[in-house]
Amino acid sequence: MSYFPNKTTLKRTDNKYRPNLVSLMTLCANNYMLLLKVLADKEKQGEQRYFFINDALSYSINIIEITRYTSLITMEQTTAKSTQKFSSEMINAVLRPHMTIRLYHDAQMAEVITTQNIRQVKPRYDYPNKDMHQQDEKQQINQFLNEWLHLCLELGQVNVLLPKK
Repeated sequence: MSYFPNKTTLKRTDNKYRPNLVSLMTLCANNYMLLLKVLADKEKQGEQRYFFINDALSYSINIIEITRYTSLITMEQTTAKSTQKFSSEMINAVLRPHMTIRLYHDAQMAEVITTQNIRQVKPRYDYPNKDMHQQDEKQQINQFLNEWLHLCLELGQVNVLLPKK
């Protein structure tokens, strides 16, 4: 008997969604490198960074926790106060996407661990489900983070304090 898989042993008997781990790991590694660029010299707990895209759109990044092998940061889309017409917390939560991201320094990966109303993002969801999460919700959320980071790096403006001479 051979221990190497062949076509008959690799056939799937069910039609369940299976996450593409190579794609997800590549995306998380890419997000880690982009986050290092975005954070630049911000390496202490409590530090913040703001990226202004235009008058109505900006992003804030806050360093929540730093340990030996990991860091925890939040990233939130913010809007100018003059464009906010609704004061309801629920409407602001919908209009202001936010996510919590864990950076794994030893593995050089960044993963979204919470976003909006999802406390822990699972790698796979059965579909349909009561919360109507997509089967590949984890992949989509990490891809969304990737797009945010690219937007901040390409169009974002940051206030930088220059040292006095």
